[in-house]
Amino acid sequence: MMHLQPDSPDTPTMTWERLLSRRRYPEQPQLHLVTDAPPVRGAFVQDYDRVVFSSPFRRLQRKTQVMPLPETDFVHTRLTHSLETACVGRSLGRLGGRLLLEETPDLARQLPHLDSDFGDIVAAACLAHDIGNPPFGHSGEDAISAYFRSPAAEPFVRVLNAAQRADLQQFEGNAAGFRTLTHTYAAHSSGSAGLGLTYATLGAFTKYPRPSVVEEASLTRGTSEKKYGYFQTEADRFQEVARELGLLPKPPGTQLGGFFHRHPLAFLVEAADDLCYRIIDFEDGLKLGLIPCETGLRVLRELLGDAPGRRGSLEWRDWREELGYLRARLINRLVQQTARLFADRADDLLRGRSDEPLVQQLDCWEQLQHMHQLTMEHLYRSRPVLEIEAAGFEVMAGLLDAFLHATFDPQESPRSRKVVQLLPEQFRGIGHQQGVSAYEQIILLTDYIGGLTDQNAISLFRTIRGIDLPKGF
Repeated sequence: MMHLQPDSPDTPTMTWERLLSRRRYPEQPQLHLVTDAPPVRGAFVQDYDRVVFSSPFRRLQRKTQVMPLPETDFVHTRLTHSLETACVGRSLGRLGGRLLLEETPDLARQLPHLDSDFGDIVAAACLAHDIGNPPFGHSGEDAISAYFRSPAAEPFVRVLNAAQRADLQQFEGNAAGFRTLTHTYAAHSSGSAGLGLTYATLGAFTKYPRPSVVEEASLTRGTSEKKYGYFQTEADRFQEVARELGLLPKPPGTQLGGFFHRHPLAFLVEAADDLCYRIIDFEDGLKLGLIPCETGLRVLRELLGDAPGRRGSLEWRDWREELGYLRARLINRLVQQTARLFADRADDLLRGRSDEPLVQQLDCWEQLQHMHQLTMEHLYRSRPVLEIEAAGFEVMAGLLDAFLHATFDPQESPRSRKVVQLLPEQFRGIGHQQGVSAYEQIILLTDYIGGLTDQNAISLFRTIRGIDLPKGF
């Protein structure tokens, strides 16, 4: 692994030609072609469509964004959040690309459609950015991690190596997402392509291009290092993606490898997510009545620089109407500013010289942080959220414990056989998956439990515990 010298003129650089690779992971065999007719969609638009039509994406409609198990239609789920993030990401990509083309004539000649490619890649990656999140949002990730650190899991994790244990004890939805996009179960297919997305979209999707364990001395405390982006089961796959795209290796002096600088477009994916959850979660808090109406509207007006009481020529019949107007104006303004920051820093991103979130470089960052603190105080820490998140810890731990004990029961007791039979075939080490390692079998179980919706997880937990019987009994 080479050691990069950020201030040296010889610093290696990534190139847009490689970073915008249209090749798919892996190359699709001929039998996957439906027609020989010329395509009507570009490769990156096809990526977007493949995510839309996938089962894991569809399940996001019943997964928590902020308010678990929402009973009101206007509160966002993971699915609506992902769709909105994709819209913002498309605008960020297209505007950032357009600014680059205007300022770099050579690039405009080489890649005249760079702006639309940026928009399509970022939109597809944004659409998929939460596809690996387990039930109960980030609390679900914490619940899985806590279980694998608990004494109950010790018999299962003690046989694993350090990296495998870290994958489970610091469970990461981003890594589960990369697996979802690139893995096909042997029970279903002779290949392993996942959704067959382009390397460019997979690179932009990976906000944390590192494994769960790296040498401490190799860390620079950059934003791309705070989490990890793939499990050990997908280590070779990610290395292949990084090689195809020409991602720059980090200078770790580590023997573990697999540690890279981000694809530059991952910074736009991160920015789209940051803007949406900060602004739209805040909007949800107002609509639910958890954040005081006047307080929230005042914060939004101040972010926009509106004078107190300013209404212009508009007369609002309802405060929610003004809320929607302010939110739309704010997102538009921040998209413009963030795209400008991206274009200004593009060369540093290509050389791995910058690893700071774009939104933290906005002039209004402190005001956005104030908005986020209000959301934390009034929404994220509200009693309904805390109660269901606490229950989620019991549900996730209970499901993991039941399926792990049943799967690894050397006696194959009648109870264990019944529980194992509840698992769909692709999540068991049988048939074409016979002989998988203990680690791979555990990952298969986390695939199943992590892929459940909030309601499915609760229902299955209650059934296994004998609290409820399935309907019809």
